[in-house]
Formats: sequence, C-alpha cells, structure tokens
Amino acid sequence: MLDGGLLPGTLTVVYGATGIGKTHLGLTFADHGRVADGARGILVDMNGRGDSQQHAEYAARLFDWRLTEWTHAVTPMSDPYPPAAQQAADYSNALRWVGRLGDFQVPTPDGGWEFDWNWKAAYNHALYTVRPFMYFHFAAGTRRVVVDGVEPMDSPADSIQFWLFDELYRKTIHRDAETLGMEICLPVWKHRTFIDAHRYDHAAITTLLLVTTEEVRLDDVLARKVATGDIGATANTIIVLGHERVGTRLARMLCVVKHRGSAMSDEIVEYRIGPRGVELG
Repeated sequence: MLDGGLLPGTLTVVYGATGIGKTHLGLTFADHGRVADGARGILVDMNGRGDSQQHAEYAARLFDWRLTEWTHAVTPMSDPYPPAAQQAADYSNALRWVGRLGDFQVPTPDGGWEFDWNWKAAYNHALYTVRPFMYFHFAAGTRRVVVDGVEPMDSPADSIQFWLFDELYRKTIHRDAETLGMEICLPVWKHRTFIDAHRYDHAAITTLLLVTTEEVRLDDVLARKVATGDIGATANTIIVLGHERVGTRLARMLCVVKHRGSAMSDEIVEYRIGPRGVELG
C-alpha cells in the first residue's frame, strides 16, 4: 500500500470508528521498531479513562510485549535519570484530559480566553512525566511514537486532545535533542556529558496518531470534511479505516488517502484482525 512504508520523521494520521482496528495497527507499527530501528516504539494513551483501548492485552497476545506504565517524573533541579525498570516502560497515560478546549479555559477582561490556572498547573505537572518519558526513550534509540485514544469531536479546533497533541508534537517530539535535554536535565552543567552523549536526530522520529471518528462506513469517513484544527490537514500520510457490507458480512476496509514523498496504492483493500494483528486480504 505504501512504497517504503511510513517515512522517518513524518506524521501519519489514522482515522476510523471505535473497534475498527486502529490500536492493532498502532501496536504493530510500534513493535516493528525492534526490527527497523533496534528499539520498540512508545505509546501515549490520551484517553482519560485509562487503558480502555486494551493496549496491554493486545501487546501481550500479539507480540509477547509486556506494556508497563512510565511514572517517573522529573521536576526542575531533581535527579533526571530514570531507574532501569522505568527505562523499559513503553506506555504513558499522563495526558488524561478529554472534552472541549473551552472546558479548560476562562474569560479574560479583554474578551478573550486563557487556560484556567489550576488546569495549567495540573498540565505542567503532567509534562514533568511525559517529556522525560519521550526524551529518555529517544536518547536510548526509540524512533517511533504512537498516540492513541483521541475521541470524536465535531470541530477538532475545539478538542483539548488535539490541542494537547499539537503541543506534544511541536514542543517535545520534534524538539531539538540538545534543547529538550537542557530543559529536562537541570542544572545543565551537571548533566552536560549525558546530554551531549545522547543526542539524536528529532527529524528521524515517526509519529502515528490514531483518531476515532463518529462515522463507521468507509465512504462516510472518506467524505468527512477537513475542519479547522484537524491535524490531518498537515500530516504527511492519512490512512482511513471503515466498514463496508460485502455480501452477507460486514468487512473492514482500508485505503491510503495521502502519502507524500513516495508512491502509494489507490486501492481500497480489505483487512482482518487475526491472531497476528492486522492482516491485509
């Protein structure tokens, strides 16, 4: 379907209804990092209800991969280095906010909006966990990030989850390694040797964003309008998953809508969720 697969350093957005197989696809991509990059990818769950996507169960059954949660927080001027057990943790769900962006904002005297101070404090506290989670994995060789649990929203610009992902993508995933290291490992003079020895090319990190849609049928997902704030508008690759009736059964169908940088197939292909995950028909 994709000539050469997902390109290093790019963003791919996968759209599809709940239960269509997005999580299977994401875990397959992350696990394949063992072969392609020498390290599995990491998983960020943005669903406020925890592991309702069954990440741990799928990872264990499909890939003999025991997902454990990263809880190591690095507050300013504290010892930044994670214990060995945490360095092996590939899962984070510290960004647990769902709903509309306006739910977390308050009006300003000039008629604008700003984030509620209490929410901003809680968000900054979560970043003490999420940013080290990514930085130390990238420094150790991880080159794949899967972000799951993004729920449907009529207007992506109104979604707190899209706002969180945009912040995460611009300010952490695609932040220069030295700059990110200096922001996390304080005081810098004390950790300069580690920072310099663990530089990585942030432009080589590939991100897969899994977005749940209200539409279920493939044709309906394909017909959905690109709304303001939709990350897919700037993504390198867009993959769409949906159901279609085939005779007396309901089949899962996949197609690639956009793939910049190399050739792609224009076919609509049936796939199944089997014992080994996503299997193209």
